[in-house]
Amino acid sequence: MGASTIHKVRNVLGHLPKDQHDQAKSTMKAAFKLNADDGIAKLKQYASWLPKDWPRAAVSLHEGLAELFTINRLGLPSKLRRCLGTTNLIDNSHSAVRQRSACVKHWRDGWMALRWTAARFAASAKNFRRLMGHPDLWMLQAALNEQQ
Repeated sequence: MGASTIHKVRNVLGHLPKDQHDQAKSTMKAAFKLNADDGIAKLKQYASWLPKDWPRAAVSLHEGLAELFTINRLGLPSKLRRCLGTTNLIDNSHSAVRQRSACVKHWRDGWMALRWTAARFAASAKNFRRLMGHPDLWMLQAALNEQQ
């Protein structure tokens, strides 16, 4: 599951009692593995059972539902879908910037902050590993070109 789907599961679980967590989590995880139309249909069906007892969980599940399946719609291989569905690249680089920026106690101006941030992003790139599914990146490019 990608980061956005993990966040969606957490948000929905936050509106459900503990005894409903396992069912909700397994239902949602299974739906996210389906193609976009089938996955959305399954989650809408699940959400239709929630309003009576847990209306906020139903609203949370409906919110942004179509966007959660954007990567699924591209028809990419599972390894590449899994990698692109996370925010690890963003989180790791932001963490590196945060760690180094914490050492600075006095920022002279906004330009200094921008220079430091740019330098830390560039330095953090040295620690990146290859994307899982990187041999299939050409498929992503083709799918995006087709969407234009």
